[in-house]
Amino acid sequence: MAITTSVAAGIAAVTEHLPDACLIDLKFPDDEDGLAAVHAIRLRCPGTAVVMFSGAADPVAAWEARRLGAAGFLSKDCNVAQIADALDVVASGGAVFDPIRPDIARPAASRHAHPLYDLTPREREVLRRIVAGQSTGQMSREMNIATSTLRTYVKNLLTKLGTHSRLQAAALASREGLLAGVSA
Repeated sequence: MAITTSVAAGIAAVTEHLPDACLIDLKFPDDEDGLAAVHAIRLRCPGTAVVMFSGAADPVAAWEARRLGAAGFLSKDCNVAQIADALDVVASGGAVFDPIRPDIARPAASRHAHPLYDLTPREREVLRRIVAGQSTGQMSREMNIATSTLRTYVKNLLTKLGTHSRLQAAALASREGLLAGVSA
């Protein structure tokens, strides 16, 4: 077991000890980014499951950690028993993304599935239209649905993608190629 206070020391400790699982803070002292540690550890020690630990309930950071190969994202509100249980789960190949997005906890085999598969066809259409820059009014008219219905689709897809705004959803969809192969 090792406890470190910098990204470099954390990566070195994991590389030296090769644990089944490790816990990495999202933010280190001096504003070092824990996501960089996730990426480096997954490259150097693919057998080590990485769990992010954060004081902020940040679904965007949770999504990014998941994208980088983290097996979990936990809030610092968790007690020691919950943290130990989560480490046991990820050490045995599972994933734990509680309590920030409990709906994204998945078995290890599907941990890296695109969130697009979780969207309904209508939500995918709304996402495609958001990426195209359409307004709420334009989308509701062209889709022949009420504005309130459209807002529900937008709210649901933002929640499923772990984003807070249409801009974040559009950026995520573009960066991750979520709409590749989806017809216009």
